[in-house]
Order: sequence, then structure tokens, then C-alpha cells
Amino acid sequence: MFIDTARIFIKSGDGGDGANTFRREKYIAFGGPDGGDGGRGGDVVLVADPNMTTLLDFTYKKKYKAEPGGNGTGSKCFGKDGETLYIKVPIGTVIRDSETNKIMADLSHKEDKFVIAKGGRGGRGNVRFTTPTRQAPDFAEPGMPGEERWILLELKVLADVGLLGFPNVGKSTLLSVVSKARPKIANYHFTTLNPNLGVVNIPGITSFVMADIPGIIEGASEGVGLGIKFLRHIERTRVLIHVVDISGIEGRDPFEDFMKINEELKKYSVKLWDRPQIIAANKVDMLYDDEVFENFEKKVKELGFEKVFKISAATSKGVEELMKEAARVLSTIPVTDIEISEDEKFVPEEKKFTYNIRKEDNVYIVEGSFVDRLLASVNVNDPDELRYFHKVLNNKGVLQELREMGIEDGNMVRLNDFEFEYLL
Repeated sequence: MFIDTARIFIKSGDGGDGANTFRREKYIAFGGPDGGDGGRGGDVVLVADPNMTTLLDFTYKKKYKAEPGGNGTGSKCFGKDGETLYIKVPIGTVIRDSETNKIMADLSHKEDKFVIAKGGRGGRGNVRFTTPTRQAPDFAEPGMPGEERWILLELKVLADVGLLGFPNVGKSTLLSVVSKARPKIANYHFTTLNPNLGVVNIPGITSFVMADIPGIIEGASEGVGLGIKFLRHIERTRVLIHVVDISGIEGRDPFEDFMKINEELKKYSVKLWDRPQIIAANKVDMLYDDEVFENFEKKVKELGFEKVFKISAATSKGVEELMKEAARVLSTIPVTDIEISEDEKFVPEEKKFTYNIRKEDNVYIVEGSFVDRLLASVNVNDPDELRYFHKVLNNKGVLQELREMGIEDGNMVRLNDFEFEYLL
């Protein structure tokens, strides 16, 4: 089964807690602090794997968590770092942030890697808080939490040449003739339900990969038919072969079809619409009036196209010349990665522990991630730790901000469940 989109949850490992321990040995009843630091949490890394061709695995497992860091222990022993979690994805996978839909990375080469979530830093043990005036700190730091988010995986097929055209114009037949690909072929619309890839290897040309993209019809860019699902797969192609049914056996006008498909390309992406196109008028073996081809060729050339290839995928007539032209055009176009505009790029927020202060009656309430982390690391009932607590509030600028807000002597300050009286 071909699956080209998936939504998964990833979380890096939390950092381990620092140890709050003291040296205790025979004949040394009151040794100093010896708590080690906690280990760093494991990262989550996405890796492009050439052996994967679909995102099917992610329909069964949607949550991925890296290993947390180990807690520090006594004797200044550090906790073990959490192992990095590697998640394999197919080459050609674009990673987006689920909330903003911004592009975080494009893994378009073998073994491309991207750290999607960094592990949390380990907390410092109590030995780190010793100072000349604080010889026996009875507190340690908790580990930093890991990063977590929902992400979107979007697979864009890697092909040099994309076959473009309405359903049932002969794209699948053409691919089967020039490569070893064996797509499903039948005489009804939307026979092809998944993109098919084939390697074109004809004597005298450099081989290239060609993709048969499922039928794109009028309105595809707005979600009509199957096209909107597969327009993304021709974004990486350097050349498009636009196949039209010149026979007219279904009563369609080939030039109108040609214009409609190009209009859908333009609506979806101007860059895609501007990509080099080679026009192949297929099913000439069933053409009973040469004037139909001549009129089509004239109109297309008036649009600036130099040549229309007259082919029959069923009988292979003109197919080799078409493939040689595709190889020639490819040789003039360098291989480049998908361009990601600044508006599309995901910019991660700088991870900071922040706070805000609000006033209710005569109580000043300080809240935020900074408060949670500070209260988790100290015992406010211990005088030594309480002095450290006030020092951190001062260094962080909390006390200065309280003074600027007009706090007076005797007013209460609340941090979560802890309250204290402000004294000048």
C-alpha cells in the first residue's frame, strides 16, 4: 500500500535530575555534598532511508519517545545520557510542524538526518551549588523537559521526469514501454491510484527516473478528483512530459485538455507551471484525421512550444525520440533541492523559562515555567535554600519588576502554592 502522508507525535527524552546527596563514610559522618548531575535526555532524529518507499509504517505507530536521561547519584556520579531515537523515513520526505504547517526539513538525499527534537539538559547536582558561604547546599536541580510536538510527514516522489495529463491518455502505457515498471493499465478513468516510478534506460542516453502521476483533472488544485493528492509528487521533477490523447476517440479536445492541466499547475504552483514541458501527442495509431494533430500543433506552437512529439505508446512509435529529447533537456537542467521560501520555513521558538506577574487585590502573583522550575529545585522551608531562592528571584529581575509595579512593604507575593511577605 502506498501511503504518502502521516501525522506522528515525537518527544525527546527528559533530562535526569541532579542528586542531592552528601558524602557518608566510616569515620566521616558529615562529609560535604557529592550529588552528581543528571544525564541528558535522548534526541529524536529523522533519517532518510533508501530502502523505504512509503509512510505505511506510521499508520500503525504514531507516537515516538526517546529515552530519558538517568538521575545523578552520590559520589559525584553523573546520570547516563538517554539514547538517541532514530526514525527512518523514505528519501523525499518533507517534515512539517503540525500546528503551523511550516517546513522544518526536506530529507531528499540518502542518509540525510534532521534532529527534530533535542533532549532535555540534565539537572545539576548539589555539589554544583557550593560556594564559600554555602558549604552544604541541600538542594539540586531537576532535569529539563524534552521537546515534544506533532509533525506531518509528506512524501514527494523523487523523479527526474514527470508524466502529466488527464486520466486515460496513456501515461501508464508509456511508462511500461520505456521501463520495467508494470503499472495497472485498463481503459477506464483513474486506473492509476498511486504514483509509479520507472527507470528509463535506452541506448545512447543517460538513464533517468520517470514517474507516472495519477490523473490530474480540472479543479485538482481545489481538491477535485485524485489530483490534489498527487500534485506534490511532481514538485521534484525537473522536466514534465505532457501527454494528450490526440485520437479524440472519447470526444475530448486535446488542446482544451492541455490548457486545463496547465491552469491547474499554475494554480497549485507557479514554479511548477513554469517547468520545462515536452508535449507528446499520444494514440496517433488511432488518429483518423491528421488535421486534428495539425490544428493542435499549430495552437501549441503559438504558445511558444517548439515541437510536439507524435507518438503511440501502444505501438512504440516515436517513443524513443521522445525519451531522447527528455534526456537532452534533463542534461541542461542542474539537480537542485526544493526551494523553501522564508515564509514556509519553520523557525523554532527559543526555549526559555519565562514568567509573568499580575496583581489581584494586594497579592502579586508570579507564574510561568520559570516559577515551576525554581520551586521544583529548592526546599523553601530550609533557611539556606530560601536564601538561594531569593537570590535567584533577584538575579532573574523578578524583585525589580515587583518594585516597578509598586509593591509595598507587607504585600504578599504568591508563586504557585508558596506565599511570602515582601519586605523592603
